[in-house]
Amino acid sequence: MSGDWSWFKLSWLFPDTLRGFEWVHPEFLYGLLLVPVIYFLRWVLFFRIRQKLDVALPPGRSKSSWSSFLRLLPTLFFLLFLSFLLVSLARPQRTNETVEQWSEGIDIALILDVSQSMELQDFKPNRLEAAKRVARNFIEGRFQDRVGMVVFSGDAYSLVPLTTDYDLLIKSIDQIKLQMIPQQGTAIGSALAVGINRMKESVSSSKVIILLSDGDNNAGNIDPKTAAELAFAYNIKIYTIGVGKDGKVPYGKNFFGATQYITNSLDETTLRMIAEVGNGQFFRASNDEALEGIFSEIDLLEKAEIKENRYRDTKDFYQIYLYWALVFFVVWLFSKNTFLANSLED
Repeated sequence: MSGDWSWFKLSWLFPDTLRGFEWVHPEFLYGLLLVPVIYFLRWVLFFRIRQKLDVALPPGRSKSSWSSFLRLLPTLFFLLFLSFLLVSLARPQRTNETVEQWSEGIDIALILDVSQSMELQDFKPNRLEAAKRVARNFIEGRFQDRVGMVVFSGDAYSLVPLTTDYDLLIKSIDQIKLQMIPQQGTAIGSALAVGINRMKESVSSSKVIILLSDGDNNAGNIDPKTAAELAFAYNIKIYTIGVGKDGKVPYGKNFFGATQYITNSLDETTLRMIAEVGNGQFFRASNDEALEGIFSEIDLLEKAEIKENRYRDTKDFYQIYLYWALVFFVVWLFSKNTFLANSLED
């Protein structure tokens, strides 16, 4: 700092600059409140002396002159020196803190049913859109976890490979629509096989599949139990979510605008078996709130520990104000101990 003249910039005196500091010894700043008081008392003393001169001297001898006010300059310089010294003693600092976060990360495959039955409206606006909404929220809450996406109906396809590009994942989820797969049916076993194929090469310490469906396996050429056993062999945990309530469920409107209903029932047997074999857990969601709660619970169960390092870089700025104090101290000495001071005192 002493090797250049950057300390001499007036910007160091701006209120915004001073407010941006942290103060190690802020108690010294209270001393600044005395500075204007001292200067005010000096003014009072000066004018009292002027009044006595007006009385003691013959008329015309005590004529006021602008040079007489210069007597106050040494006091001003001294008080400026004192002010900057107090600021320096308060020790202004700035601290830059860098936080480095990391996690071992989890590999997660979201497997979503897009069959025709996902159009039922016991969820708002329907089962598929509700599932997409909670999937987006789930992804937004991840940190350094790789997430992949598989969609299935009568067949299964990998929509997004395992990635930490969460923006890509969310855009891909937005593009999911009903019956995007031509083959009708519910190929749960095939969907699990596609998800496992994406994860079998993973070296992550934790691998998870979240399967969401509203039906029983009735398509594909892979048995769900066989797929679940394969997942267990690759140390992949499976959470299954059965969506939909039993009984009459709204399903669009008829020609006259009246709501249509169909009778729905969910056979939980297959989904429960998959979760059990896959060393995971089965959940049943009958409405939007339950579905959101299930994803929140899985989020807590499969949350990797986030570790962090904090680096603090603290820089002192007291030298700047100490230099300013020395400048005004030298000016004060000059004004008190040169011919200028003598002329002011005469």
